Amino acid sequence: MAKIFEFLANGFEEIEALTPVDILRRGNQEVYTVSVTGSQFVESSHGITVKADLLFEEADLSDADMLLLPGGMPGSANLNNHEGVRQALSAHHAKGKRLGAICAAPMVLGSLGILRGRRATCSPGFETYLEGAEYTAELFTIDGNIITGEGPAASFPYAYKILEMFTDPELVHTLQHKMQFLHLIGEE
Repeated sequence: MAKIFEFLANGFEEIEALTPVDILRRGNQEVYTVSVTGSQFVESSHGITVKADLLFEEADLSDADMLLLPGGMPGSANLNNHEGVRQALSAHHAKGKRLGAICAAPMVLGSLGILRGRRATCSPGFETYLEGAEYTAELFTIDGNIITGEGPAASFPYAYKILEMFTDPELVHTLQHKMQFLHLIGEE
């Protein structure tokens, strides 16, 4: 079982934040949402308030297997402006551990230099923030220990691919079937 932390800042995109949490928990992974606002309550970009599991100051990230960044604006900019998040991402990356960012959030990895020389995707229009990456325009892109996603519609395939990194592909396939994802993509 992997230990995964997802950072939430005011202005996050709901689908990109909660779809991976839901799918990873259904796949028996240990997932924690972490508020970077100083309050457990974080407001999304569309005015939905979510209660995070932990405050950033309480989160022990030392044994994290993966750190996730949902997109949305101004959520991604708020994550990029949070020095603690930036330090955590840099330290995690230096250990060669997994990172994930979707939509506008790859800009945070780009601003840290983490994407230099790598392939990455993001919401169209944010590719200029990928700093040194090859922009793929794919739904999701994996390059080494980093997965990036394009945007809201990519949330399901992005989340299933993350789950596949930590569990049996047969479990992922079963979950995709139970959640009608295979029907959606015409593979049923």
